[in-house]
Amino acid sequence: MILLLISLAPVITILLYVYFRDKYEKEPIGQLLKGFFSGLLVFVICVFVELLISALYSSGNVYVKAFYDGFIVAGFTEELFKFLAVMLLFWHNRNFNEKFDGIVYSVFVSLGFAATENIFYVFEGGLSVGILRAFTAVPAHALFGIIMGFYIGLARFDEKRSGLLLWSGFFYAWIFHGLYDFLLMTGNAWFVLLEIPFMIFLIRKALIRMRRLSAESVFIKTDND
Repeated sequence: MILLLISLAPVITILLYVYFRDKYEKEPIGQLLKGFFSGLLVFVICVFVELLISALYSSGNVYVKAFYDGFIVAGFTEELFKFLAVMLLFWHNRNFNEKFDGIVYSVFVSLGFAATENIFYVFEGGLSVGILRAFTAVPAHALFGIIMGFYIGLARFDEKRSGLLLWSGFFYAWIFHGLYDFLLMTGNAWFVLLEIPFMIFLIRKALIRMRRLSAESVFIKTDND
């Protein structure tokens, strides 16, 4: 029970934070649960896809292998399926009526994925792994979701640039996810230490984007009223 709580506590904390940052019109709980549990399904799909992709390439060079595993096996696969889940479930959903909703739905899908992944890692590695991931992997998935959702939110209300914005949302989430994993997978202590400024950069970037969409959602609500 303790390991389960350690696994889910950071997920629930971040979900509540994002939920209450949606100040003007909260999303229906049913829709949020749908997003969260779709993230669980995405995790299951990614496990099988990543096993197949991993088997396609092997290298004796630790940095090349880390690049492949970080950017292709994990980053590309996971962010692609998260992106597809958000688009399939919410792009045409009538509840997606504010720019900030793009962030909300993307984060719920991302943290559904992160919760499932975290349970596996924590039950295998124990309490210390759970505490470490509470400050690293779980927030990272949320940050990737915020960045992706920022562009999805913009695209939803900008028909002329929607294609470019959607591509940007997937692309930046993929590249940031890939870099996060690459730094860890090299096993190089200096590269691993770079995760600290990188996470600070991502947090700052995500908060700025949340503030922007929160402000712009006011104008959309006003126009609709």
